[in-house]
Amino acid sequence: MTAVKNSIEVGTCPKVHGTIHVPGDKSISHRVVMLSAISSGISTVRGFLASDDCINSLAAIEALGCHVTRSGSELSIKGVGSELAEPHKRLDLGNSGTGMRLIAGLLAGQNFSCELTGDKSLRSRPMDRIQVPLERMGAKVELLGKNNSAPIRITGSALKGIEYSLPMASAQVKSCILLASLFASGRTLVVEPKPTRDHTERMLGLLGLPVTIDGLSIEIEGQGSEGLSLDARSWDVPGDFSSAAYWITLAAATEGAELTVDRVGLNPRRTALLNVLRRMGADIETSSADELHWEPVGSVDVRGKRLQGTEVGGDEIPNLIDELPLVAVAGALADGKTVIRDAAELRVKESDRIRSTATNLSAMGVAVEELSDGLVVTGGPGIKGGVELDSFGDHRVAMSMAILGMRAEEPISIIDGDCAGSSYPGFWDDVQRMTSDGE
Repeated sequence: MTAVKNSIEVGTCPKVHGTIHVPGDKSISHRVVMLSAISSGISTVRGFLASDDCINSLAAIEALGCHVTRSGSELSIKGVGSELAEPHKRLDLGNSGTGMRLIAGLLAGQNFSCELTGDKSLRSRPMDRIQVPLERMGAKVELLGKNNSAPIRITGSALKGIEYSLPMASAQVKSCILLASLFASGRTLVVEPKPTRDHTERMLGLLGLPVTIDGLSIEIEGQGSEGLSLDARSWDVPGDFSSAAYWITLAAATEGAELTVDRVGLNPRRTALLNVLRRMGADIETSSADELHWEPVGSVDVRGKRLQGTEVGGDEIPNLIDELPLVAVAGALADGKTVIRDAAELRVKESDRIRSTATNLSAMGVAVEELSDGLVVTGGPGIKGGVELDSFGDHRVAMSMAILGMRAEEPISIIDGDCAGSSYPGFWDDVQRMTSDGE
């Protein structure tokens, strides 16, 4: 694997075995940073994901008055409590929709104006989905970009609790509202149309905040009238299931493979991919390790088999959203058709992931049909190699195509594959190890 003309070459992987460790969970790392910023005292973090996206979140809270010390995956964050400092410039969140939407929730309850921006991809993503609830709570949210996108100017104020039914299933929007509700007076009730990641609710409960969960409803009593008071604490971030998913999929679709992913987060609202792969015939077992008291953690053992196509859609989509390009890859390596529906949200990710995935699969000789809300992938013998694919600047597209490339008939190359660093900094090193000796 070598970098040539801004392309990364991916060799084939004849065997998959051994144990692999993945970096810390991206979603949890973002949330730890935000909650540490508004805590009083020094929070310590182990297992922080030092990816581009999470580093941008760290830089943002530093600009808001926090003191951060980092050594690899360990952090020390001196929070400033409920009153963040007014920054001297725009906060640049890079490529991170999670970072932008979460920090917007914190800023809504402050007494100053602040602008948020990001790279070209982030500035194209819809932000009216947070504008509506934050303005109902009392903040002023101006969308300065085209088509209701960033840059965003947020003018905070004294907030009031609201009842809000999410028009779409989005853990980012839900978390934005929950973080804003901490600064609000009165009760805030958020109702989801479908279950999404619940890291924020778990963490708020761990901090002793009054969070009540009843099915798809999350209720929290705001601290605005009394003033928010959170004590700093220690956080252990588990391995990222979305990073583990690449190796789980590769092993599941490689006959004779035997692979273990160790100490990875097994939150049931993150592991829908395991259910999909099992439906396709994969041999996958999980075992629990010590709980973190707020997130289940364990190992995943995979033995590769020939897979069969399946259908994916409905309620499982929100907890599978990051892994859907991988489901398409698994479909390309399986017998029969794999159908993905109800996933129109993929159109407004770091790239249009429906189109970018279909474009790359087609380039590798895979029969694929693009739907308005998904894909139909027909697996078959042999994956064409010797082609150059485009990451479209999307980390999950780059990594998913690398997994398919490792099963191709000859090496492939991926343009701008370095974007994988936004969520998995060591991904290409792990690809190198896997393709060089199968370990």
